[in-house]
Amino acid sequence: MAFLSGLLSISLLLLLTGFLFHLPYLLHFPHDAGIAAACMFIMIGCMHILSPRKLTYMIEAWLPYALQLVILSGIGEIILGAGLLFPAMQWYAAWGLTILLILMFPANIYVAVKQLPAPGGLPAKPWYTWSRLAFQPVYIVWIWYSIS
Repeated sequence: MAFLSGLLSISLLLLLTGFLFHLPYLLHFPHDAGIAAACMFIMIGCMHILSPRKLTYMIEAWLPYALQLVILSGIGEIILGAGLLFPAMQWYAAWGLTILLILMFPANIYVAVKQLPAPGGLPAKPWYTWSRLAFQPVYIVWIWYSIS
């Protein structure tokens, strides 16, 4: 839900900026949603690279090379998130992020089933870790909406 909060906050801030400063290109919500998605994926990707050990607990019990996988996923998030900013790359970036989110889904299931804390020090309460699963499809829809 923190990711969704970031998407919504950045999108609405861009929309408000467009309204206040009469910037027509920021008054198109799908465009703003794409910029917000790019910002959030780049930020999360950086977190994966800068603090990978804080995320390995999600996969180290059932996948080898957990540290390398976390770093690789971070690199993917940064590259694909940036791809959302370039019209010629948006379709490829959207597919890449969709695949990445699907591949990460089992790690989120593992966190919920094992009642582990959510990444970033977010609550370990079952309602939160299970609710995170419902938002993964929302992020995929958001990505595709933003390039429409």
